[in-house]
Amino acid sequence: MTISSLLEPITGKSGPARLNHANDWMQGRTMYGGASALIAFTQAKRAFPDLPPLRGAQVGFVAPLGEDIELSAEIVRQGRNVTQIRSEIYSDGKVALTAFWLFAAEREANAERPADTLEPWPGAPSDNEVAMGGQGPSFIQNNFEIRFGQSKDVDHGATIRRWARLTEDHELDPVSKLVLMGDVMPPGAMRIMKRMGPISSVNWSFNILDPETRSQDGWYLAENASQHAAAGYSSERLRMWDTEGRQVIDGLQCVAVFG
Repeated sequence: MTISSLLEPITGKSGPARLNHANDWMQGRTMYGGASALIAFTQAKRAFPDLPPLRGAQVGFVAPLGEDIELSAEIVRQGRNVTQIRSEIYSDGKVALTAFWLFAAEREANAERPADTLEPWPGAPSDNEVAMGGQGPSFIQNNFEIRFGQSKDVDHGATIRRWARLTEDHELDPVSKLVLMGDVMPPGAMRIMKRMGPISSVNWSFNILDPETRSQDGWYLAENASQHAAAGYSSERLRMWDTEGRQVIDGLQCVAVFG
């Protein structure tokens, strides 16, 4: 199901909306985090269409959401180069997702440092076997192609790394595609769980390193790595690279680990 059909009801105006194709993006009793974040991002962009590129975001996954929602967006502050927008999704009259978006125009660089390269590099997607074939949440089976991004015979600790791409291009702009794909991997903490149990994203903060990215054939290497897990929560670092090895997203997430 094309993402455009999911986003079609979003006009940028505050008020109710019905997401007729939400079922294709569900993860258990709520919508997949990347899809719900994209809805809030699209609301912000359509409410204020003349924005500079997105540079960063803080997303709070507050409560489950499905087909019937309400949307809002407001400018918190607008300066010469930077515009900060808050958008929210309501379900049953309560906040289900709250997001803070940082849009900023490009300026002359006074500091330059490329992101560190990933070692070892896993090779091209075509060099790696298909992963999660017939497994995983329905939103992955319906919308993503996944390939391994790390050797299967090596202990990688609490890190999960996979090549991912959308099965349909969806005609999304580069940043919208990153928002949709950036939360696709399960948390690295799954690798070290003592017993299987449910997991739930609590928040997601990320910086966009290349708002013009167009990776070959739509493939991106996604990584979730637990930096610390205790007391039922895991602090995860989320990163993505294009097929040339350039990092395009740097993020952080808190995940609740149940069971």
